[in-house]
Amino acid sequence: MKKFQFSLEKVLSYKQQRQDALRSEHAEILAQVHAQEALVESLWKRYREYGAEYRERCERGLPMTEVLVYQSGLRAMEREIQGETKQLEQLRERAEAKRKEVVEAKQETAAIEKLKEKKVRDYKKALEKSEEAFIEEFVSTSRVRAAAN
Repeated sequence: MKKFQFSLEKVLSYKQQRQDALRSEHAEILAQVHAQEALVESLWKRYREYGAEYRERCERGLPMTEVLVYQSGLRAMEREIQGETKQLEQLRERAEAKRKEVVEAKQETAAIEKLKEKKVRDYKKALEKSEEAFIEEFVSTSRVRAAAN
């Protein structure tokens, strides 16, 4: 019998490459998410430190002009934190969308791999039957020859 060939081998290869590419993209987005989370956390830390400094200086007495500067700085930090938090949420949404793509690609690949496994099993069964038929034919031919002699 001829060697086993899976007719969808090229499709399977393409699906595996696509799945690997999607996993790589997902990993990149997750790295961006972690970096953005660290940035937001550092902005919050800076905001808390600036707010503590403002309260401390207010307790000791602070001219009105410096109070306005501190308050303006705090508002600017709040806007920056809001913007970076919004960007973080967008990155998280992208990561989730990419994760869904990876899961879908994995399911597609798994389906083709299961089909390939089934075809290999069928091929092996057919090969075994063919070999059994050959052996039976050989044995019966040998018996006929032995009986003829």
